[in-house]
Amino acid sequence: MDRLSQGRLYDRKPVAIVDIGSNSVRLVIYEGIARSPTVLFNEKMLAGLGRQIVSTGLLDPAGVERALSEFRRFRALCDQAGVEEVHVLATAAAREAENGPAFIERAGEVLGADVRVLSGREEALYSAYGIMAGFYRPDGIVGDLGGGSLELIDIRGHETGDGITLPLGGLRLQEVTGGKPEDAAAVIAAEMRRATLLKQGGGREFYAVGGTWRNLARLHMMEREYPLHVMHHYVMETDECVPFLMQVARNDTASMKGVKRVSKNRRSLLPYGAAVMLEVIRAMKPARIVVSATGVREGYLFEQLDDEWRRADPLLTAADELAILRSRSERHARELADWTGTAFAALGLDETPEEHRLRRAACLVADIGWRAHPEYRGTQSLNIISNASFVGIDHPGRAYIALANLYRHEGLIDDAAAPELLKLASPRFIERAKALGALMRVVYLLSASMPGVIPLLSWRIAADGGLQLVIPKRHASLHGERPRARMAHLARFTGREIELVVAE
Repeated sequence: MDRLSQGRLYDRKPVAIVDIGSNSVRLVIYEGIARSPTVLFNEKMLAGLGRQIVSTGLLDPAGVERALSEFRRFRALCDQAGVEEVHVLATAAAREAENGPAFIERAGEVLGADVRVLSGREEALYSAYGIMAGFYRPDGIVGDLGGGSLELIDIRGHETGDGITLPLGGLRLQEVTGGKPEDAAAVIAAEMRRATLLKQGGGREFYAVGGTWRNLARLHMMEREYPLHVMHHYVMETDECVPFLMQVARNDTASMKGVKRVSKNRRSLLPYGAAVMLEVIRAMKPARIVVSATGVREGYLFEQLDDEWRRADPLLTAADELAILRSRSERHARELADWTGTAFAALGLDETPEEHRLRRAACLVADIGWRAHPEYRGTQSLNIISNASFVGIDHPGRAYIALANLYRHEGLIDDAAAPELLKLASPRFIERAKALGALMRVVYLLSASMPGVIPLLSWRIAADGGLQLVIPKRHASLHGERPRARMAHLARFTGREIELVVAE
C-alpha cells in the first residue's frame, strides 16, 4: 500500500457510514474513529425514498432503484478509499415501509455490509451523541428533522433523557398537507402535544440537526449578511428569527438572498422545516437555536469511543491534530499552550474556563501557516482557522483564535485588518487575542519555533516593581534587539513595565 501523504494521521483507518434517510442517501468516509473525526469524502443523493409513503405505505419505487444504483457507487468509492469498515444506518422510511425489509436486504447485498435499521429511540439517541461529539458541554433539547420524522431528546453534558419520535419529517408533511405549507401548522401542533419533554427546555438551547434545518439556517445567514459562512454552531436568536421563520413558513422566499443556493428539492421542504421550528419555539421557549453539522453519523462514531475519549475536549483534540499535521513542531505548540497560561497570570490577565481552552487552542494552531509567504501568513492562518471544520467552538471563539494568530504574525495591527471577524468577537476577546498574539511574537523569536526553550523562560518581579521575562544564562545568546523590541510592544499594549533579561 502506498505511504499516506503527510497530510494524514498515520494511526487512523478509514471508516465509512452510509446513511439511508427518507429523503437523502449519503456516504461519508472518515479518516478514522476519533474524538473529532475528519471527513475524507462526502457524497449524497436525494433519492426521496419516503415520498408518498403515507398514502402507499411503500418506499418510492423510483427512489429505491436510484438509491440502489448509488449504493454500487458508494461501495466502489469505499474500496477506492481503502475503507476497512462500512457501517450502514437506515432511518424512518426504511423501518416503516411495507417493502422496507426487501429494500434493506438488497441494499446490504450491494453494499456488502449489514444494514442497521434504527428504531426511533435509537435515532434520537444517536442524534444526542452527535451533539455530544460536536459541542462542548451541551445543555438543551436536540431536534433531528429528517424527511420522515422528527426526533427529540434532552441532553445535559454526557447525559441524555427520554427521547421521542414524531411523524413530522418534511417529506411526510408535504404529503399529508397535499403540498400546502399553510396547512402544516395544525398537523404539527397536534403531534407536538406529545413532546412534553420540550417543556423542560425553557431558557436552554435547542440544537437543530438535519439538512432542512441547515438550509433554513443558511438562508437566515444570507438574509442577515452574516460575516462567517460556517454552519456548525451558527446561532439564531429566538425572538429575532421568528419573523424570518414565519415568512419561510408562508413559502414567501422568492426574494430572499441566497435562496437559489438551496437545491429545488430542499427548497420545497423549507416551509415545513420553518413551521416545525416555530412550533418548537412556541412549546419550548428556548434561549436560542443552535445549528449543528453533526448528527446521527457522528453520534454513531462517538459511541465507538471509550469513555475517556468521549469526555475529551473536541476543540483541543482537533487543534492538537492540526499541530501534528501542519506545524513545525507539535511539541513546541504544546509548550506554548502551557507557557502562555503562566504568562497571562503574570500579566494579570484573568481567564474564564472557556477563555482558557480557547487560548490553548490558539497556541496549538499558531504555526500552521508557516509554509506560506511571510507577508501572507497572518491572513492565511486567519482564514484557515476561522473556516476550519472545528467542533466544540462557537463563532466568537473562532474569531478569538483566528485574530490571535493574525496578531501573532502581523503585530497589533489596526482593527480594520479583519473587520468581519471583529464583528463576532467581544471587546474582551479582542483584548485577549492581542495580548496572546503579542506574547507569541516574543517567544517565537526566542525559540525559532522549535521545542525546548519556552519551558525555561520564567517571570519575576524586579526590584523596582516591574515585570521581567528571564532567559536562562546558558541561552543568553537568544537575547537581542528584535526580541527586546517585541517585548516593548507587549509592554505598551499592557500598560506595564516589562523587561527581557538574562539571569541564572
